[in-house]
Amino acid sequence: QVQLVESGGGLVQAGGSLRLSCVASGNTFSRYTMSWYLQAPGKERELVAIIFSSGTTTYSDSAKGRFTISRDNAQKTVYLQMTSLKTEDTAVYYCRAHAWGAEFREYWGQGTQVTVSS
Repeated sequence: QVQLVESGGGLVQAGGSLRLSCVASGNTFSRYTMSWYLQAPGKERELVAIIFSSGTTTYSDSAKGRFTISRDNAQKTVYLQMTSLKTEDTAVYYCRAHAWGAEFREYWGQGTQVTVSS
């Protein structure tokens, strides 16, 4: 079982920056693909960025060039550095861990609110 705890959300003006953190429990963090999702009010949850155990990253079109996902396996933490924030980035941001082994395993954090004001 893996528990994920996000932090770093808050209120920021458009054009500003925030760094989200997601700390995982357990001893197998490095094996997991880590990702960030967002869910805006009344909308479905959508992928923002992924970082694989290899360190390879993928971003949504909206996040490209503005957001950076990274991981520190020693600290069992994944980060999302967000810059040039826009009002449409306002959402709850969730951390997700998943891995394929003998079975598929998936875990979600509780979410952290990001609000971007104009």
